[in-house]
Amino acid sequence: MGCALAVVSDMDGLAKTAGFGTDCTGHAFSPDDGSRPTRPRSRLKGMTVGGCGRCVALLIVEGCISPTGATVNFRILSAALTVALASTAAHADEGMWQPSQMPELAAQLKARGLEMDPAALSNLAGKPLDAVISLGGCTASFVSPTGLVVSNHHCVYGAVQYNSTPDRDLLSDGFVAKTLAEELPAEPNARIYVTQEIADVTARITDGLDGLDGKTRYDTVESRSKALVAECEQPGGLRCNVYNFHGGLQFSLIRQLEIRDVRLVYAPPDSIGKFGGDEDNFEWPRHTGDWGFLRAYVGKDGKPAAYSADNVPYKPASWLTVAQQPLEEGDYVMVTGYPGSTDRYRLPGEVKEAIEWRYPTMVGYFGDYLATIDRTTAGDKAAALKYASTVAGINNVLKLYQGNLDGFAQMDDPLGMKQAREDALEAWLGKRGSEGRAQLDAIRALEKELAEDRATRERDLWFNNTLGGGLPGVAVNLYRNAIEQAKPDAERKPGYQDRDAPRIAGSMTAFDKRYDAKVDQALMSLRLQRYASQVPAAQRIAALDRWLGIGATDTTIPGLETKLNALYAGSKLGDADTRLALLKADKAEIETSNDTALQLAVAMMPTVLQIEADAEARSGRISALRPQYMQAMIDFNQSQNKPVYPDANSSLRITFGTVRGYSPRDGVQMTPFTTLAGIVAKTTGKDPFITPQSELDAIAAGKGAQYRMDSLGDVPVNFLSDVDTTGGNSGSPTLNAKGELVGLLFDGNYESLSAGWIFNPELTRSIHVDTRYMRWVMDEVDHAEHLLEEMGLPHD
Repeated sequence: MGCALAVVSDMDGLAKTAGFGTDCTGHAFSPDDGSRPTRPRSRLKGMTVGGCGRCVALLIVEGCISPTGATVNFRILSAALTVALASTAAHADEGMWQPSQMPELAAQLKARGLEMDPAALSNLAGKPLDAVISLGGCTASFVSPTGLVVSNHHCVYGAVQYNSTPDRDLLSDGFVAKTLAEELPAEPNARIYVTQEIADVTARITDGLDGLDGKTRYDTVESRSKALVAECEQPGGLRCNVYNFHGGLQFSLIRQLEIRDVRLVYAPPDSIGKFGGDEDNFEWPRHTGDWGFLRAYVGKDGKPAAYSADNVPYKPASWLTVAQQPLEEGDYVMVTGYPGSTDRYRLPGEVKEAIEWRYPTMVGYFGDYLATIDRTTAGDKAAALKYASTVAGINNVLKLYQGNLDGFAQMDDPLGMKQAREDALEAWLGKRGSEGRAQLDAIRALEKELAEDRATRERDLWFNNTLGGGLPGVAVNLYRNAIEQAKPDAERKPGYQDRDAPRIAGSMTAFDKRYDAKVDQALMSLRLQRYASQVPAAQRIAALDRWLGIGATDTTIPGLETKLNALYAGSKLGDADTRLALLKADKAEIETSNDTALQLAVAMMPTVLQIEADAEARSGRISALRPQYMQAMIDFNQSQNKPVYPDANSSLRITFGTVRGYSPRDGVQMTPFTTLAGIVAKTTGKDPFITPQSELDAIAAGKGAQYRMDSLGDVPVNFLSDVDTTGGNSGSPTLNAKGELVGLLFDGNYESLSAGWIFNPELTRSIHVDTRYMRWVMDEVDHAEHLLEEMGLPHD
């Protein structure tokens, strides 16, 4: 994708290694530079060194361009959707729908129980959609006229960790700001995005692309997209992005208000917000209080501004109303949010690679990674706090990947299912004359390009990972920034333009909160050992081998500890002032520096740039083929009356369904609600099942009768629904039939983890925290009554 390799926190490098998407600076899909763990249910393909590599049709984030443009017969919308709707009910609640599709779904929505006007679900300027916002890796929503924002605890976790110290551990103790003055600035790159407009720009991206070679095609799409973004952002205070849908059949320019002053308002302690920890993660029954509150601030003129003590709370046009009517089993619910990625239209070879290589490889690596952090932070609370977000994110994605493998293993034959679908598509195309033959040729060519891309997967994964985080990542990012700053702004790579300068500076500032030298050195050692042991000789990077003092066939690195001791001892990039000063350095200054980390970056950069150029050329070639495959698949699905919706790509979507349980196996029935009694039953007094004594006392005293659910005789804690969600949906508001807030989506059941590839309506469930539990804790335990009042809610 022509994006920079380097990143400035170790979570960023992990995001790419794990298969997360990245933005143009190489960061995970979180504008706070990885300080908040990006919801790891996302299965976006990881970036290779500076290029799109495995992702092929990766979406665009923050103006980073996916060159999947093609001149196509755009037949995928109204007609196909209308035909497909007749069978949507048979497919339960599969589908993450674009707002523009909601009018076509009106009959289905009404049949499912929607009481509000379906047209409101396509109006970006009206309630509820204008109250649903993005945090860059999670979803959130406004819940008061003074900019109060609610999302998941794990989505505000980075802000809590950023403000924690060994003497003031907000992760363990929780935090409640009683006044505006007590609210704490979140990490420097924390952002709130309010979607204002979605405009189709397909023609402006794709016209005249036919016949271009891969690299030229890539560069053309990138240039056109940057121009659109620059034009869109000209008024100021905006963040605009070009997204592709259906593998490049459609491109949309999405304009968002970018609020840059974000403050932490309230987060319960980990013993509530993370109750059950990784053991309960992706499991049902669940009893987690996964919520947290932020507030959006702007300048006194009402416009977005950097943090200032003089800023004032933002006044949104509308905000969600918290429901006070009971939610019951069988009730209609819908989720609006920004789901990260699904892979339901991937070719069989791509599924095979995930099952047989990527997931097993990363499961093993993440286990070692966590063990390394655990070993090097033992007895050092300050270091442990710095890596708390990283550990939470890795544990999450580790269970996700293992869950994918387990889910695939429980299917009769997932590869066979995908291949059978592909065979049926090809047989259908074979009956469609010259048009079908052309599409078959495109599919064959696409398979060939993907196979060639996989030929360097070990190199791409481990070389990228080696330089993709921690101190080396800072060095590479600084050097690449100096290279790009010598160019006119319009010619710089996305991620290094003037629009990105505040983010880069924020990343450099926040790095101190995510970095400990001894931990980072141990992680660098682990990465380099993976590179030496797993990258075949034919794929090895000569420049890196020279730096390590090994040959292409060596699988161990003699003297590695000595080499790394010199690297870390000889670098001053651990100092924030040094990093910020080097953002102003030119290329020559960095190339002549005696800083050992910068010297490593200079030595690796020619290889980085060459791999990047090769990846862009392949991505350009693939971008001419993937849309043809997607058009064929859409036409085929249409012919079979199957739902037609694009894979998730971090753009605003709506999914709907009902509150209901499921049966994971014979004789076992999972009911859709959990209760306070379940918290007591699970509490052991040992992590992760520690419950605050104040909460146990409130439960024992029977406090908060107004929050009880009559049919349960208790306060509901979490609930299940069959809405179709994935990573990025974390924090999404769960709305009832009237569009009122009844919960926050925060997870999926274990059986749903492979649903990003193959959706199973009988087993796929989303997990939500019930607003009645949130209100009960705020009222009876954490005493955040002032926030309940701000939301217009009664309390005891």
